[in-house]
Amino acid sequence: MRTTNAILASLSAGDSAALKPYLRTVYLESKTMLFEAGDTVNSVYFPAGAVISLILGLSTGEITESAMVGKDGVVGASSALDSKIAVNSAVVQLPGDAIVCDSNAFKGAVLQSQTFISTIMRHEQTVFVQSQQSTACMANHDIEARLCRWLLRARDLSESDHLPFTQEFLAQMLGVRRTSVTTVAHTLQRAGMIRYSRGKIQIMDVEGLQETACECYQAVKDHYERLLGPSLRKQ
Repeated sequence: MRTTNAILASLSAGDSAALKPYLRTVYLESKTMLFEAGDTVNSVYFPAGAVISLILGLSTGEITESAMVGKDGVVGASSALDSKIAVNSAVVQLPGDAIVCDSNAFKGAVLQSQTFISTIMRHEQTVFVQSQQSTACMANHDIEARLCRWLLRARDLSESDHLPFTQEFLAQMLGVRRTSVTTVAHTLQRAGMIRYSRGKIQIMDVEGLQETACECYQAVKDHYERLLGPSLRKQ
């Protein structure tokens, strides 16, 4: 099975052989809810084109993204290894392929290998660090910098300058009002960094977005580099 998921591609021959019989490729549609907080997680997802947002919801209906996972990661791994109870919700942000494994089969394969356990633990650390960085970002950085950071992360994982996001979706992920996103999007468009129309964003000036983004964009990239290593991240 050909894969473009960095976690799977980094496994040893033995670990890969143990997991391979239980893997299947599926196409994930945008906005599909893979599981919600409190659900039993029956499948583990290795994105291979799709991008998945880990989100937290409030009783009032507001949601906010805590982390974004794509071809560099895995979704549902920690729940599969522990209680199988999801601590957050996972929704498909960008459509695409994912390689799926039954939670029980995944747990069985991981617990047979110290190297596999180590890989998953390092990945879960990166997701935790990303979540922490997101919290600090929301508390200290303005919406323009945060939106630029978010768009750059989505671009990195999707490997595309064309992002099909509505202003309402962006507002939900950033935890802000839609009118705030509208204002910032217009500012970025006037500056020539993006082109926005009818739920479609085209990134025009990557360097401009990087200069406008807060330090959190590079901080997350650096954390992935330290914890997962350059060879894994470049898959």
